Amino acid sequence: MSKIDSVVTSITPVDPALLDRAQKRLDNLTKPRGSLGRLEEAARRVAAITGKEKPELKQKVIFTLAGDHGVAKKGVSAFPQDVTPQMVENFLRGGAGINVLARHVGARVVVVDMGVGVDIPPREGLLNRKVGYGTKDMSQGAAMTREEAIKAIETGIDIVGKEVKKGVDIVGTGDMGIANTTPSSAICSVMTGADVKEVTGRGTGIDDISLKHKIDVIKKAIDINKPDKNDPIDVLAKVGGFEIGGIAGIILACASRRIPVVIDGFISGAGALIACGLAPQAADYIFSSHESVEVGHKKMLEKIGVKAYLDLNLRLGEGTGAALAMDIIEAGVKIHNEMSTFGEAGVSEEK
Repeated sequence: MSKIDSVVTSITPVDPALLDRAQKRLDNLTKPRGSLGRLEEAARRVAAITGKEKPELKQKVIFTLAGDHGVAKKGVSAFPQDVTPQMVENFLRGGAGINVLARHVGARVVVVDMGVGVDIPPREGLLNRKVGYGTKDMSQGAAMTREEAIKAIETGIDIVGKEVKKGVDIVGTGDMGIANTTPSSAICSVMTGADVKEVTGRGTGIDDISLKHKIDVIKKAIDINKPDKNDPIDVLAKVGGFEIGGIAGIILACASRRIPVVIDGFISGAGALIACGLAPQAADYIFSSHESVEVGHKKMLEKIGVKAYLDLNLRLGEGTGAALAMDIIEAGVKIHNEMSTFGEAGVSEEK
C-alpha cells in the first residue's frame, strides 16, 4: 500500500455522537441556545474532531508552501517569477503579511520550498523539500509527472508528521508562487465542472486583456492535457503545482491524525479539492478561513462542502486568512471550555 493510500484509508468521518456531546455542553452555557452562532459551530467541530471534551488550541502551525510555475512565462501574472524566491526570503526574515498575522495569533510559520525555480540558501525556518525547479508550462503539456504529483502529496504528509513531534493542535495552510492562481483555476474547473471563465480571476491584479489571455491559456491546458476529474492525482499532475500537491498532503495528514486544518484562500482551496477528491471524508476536518476575491473560490468551497468564516476581500495568500480564522476558531473553543453553565453560575434556565 502506498503512503497516500495508507493515509486515505485511515481517515474516518467525524463521529456525530461527539458533535452531539459538544452541542449539549454549548446548549447548557449561560446564553440563549445558538446565540453565539458560528463560534459554537467552530467549538463543536473542534471538540468532535479531536475527541476531547475540552480541547485546547495552544500549538498553532501555519505551513506556507512555495513553488514556481512554468505557465508564468505565458504572461498570466502581473508579477515576474523572481518574486517567488524574494518573498520566501521575506517570510524567513519575518517581514511578510503571514509573519505579522501569525505573531498576532500566536502561530509558528513553517516555510517549505516545494518547487521554487532557484536554490534558496538553507537556514533556520526553511524546509527544503523541492520536488522540482518549478512545474513545466501546462499549456504545452503536463505540469509535472505523475510521480512528481505523488511526491508532492507525500511531502505534505511528511511535513505534518515532522511537526507533530513538536506539538500541533491546529494547522493552517498557505502558499506562495507567482502564477499559481492559473493552475488553481484549472483544477477548480476540472474538479467542479464549471466553465473556465466562471472560475478564473485576476490573481495579482491583471487587466481585462490579460484576464482574457489567462482564460485562453487555462482552456488550452485543459484541452491539451485532458485531466481526469475522477483521478485527482492525474489532475494535479497535468494542471497543478507542487505547492498545491503539498497542501493536499497536509490536509490528508491532518484528517488522518484528527487535527483541525484551516485552509487559506484560492490556492489552498485547490489543494483541498485534490485532497477531498482522494478522501471525501477529509472535508470533516477542514475549516475554510475566508472567501477569497478570486471568483472561483466560492465554487471550490461549495464542492468541498465547507463555509468560510470571513469575507474581508482578501487575496494575498501565504496563510493570512488562515491565521485570522484561527483566532475566531480559538475564541469559539474558549467559549466552550471556559463559559459557565447555568448550574455553575446559579442562573435560571429558559422555560
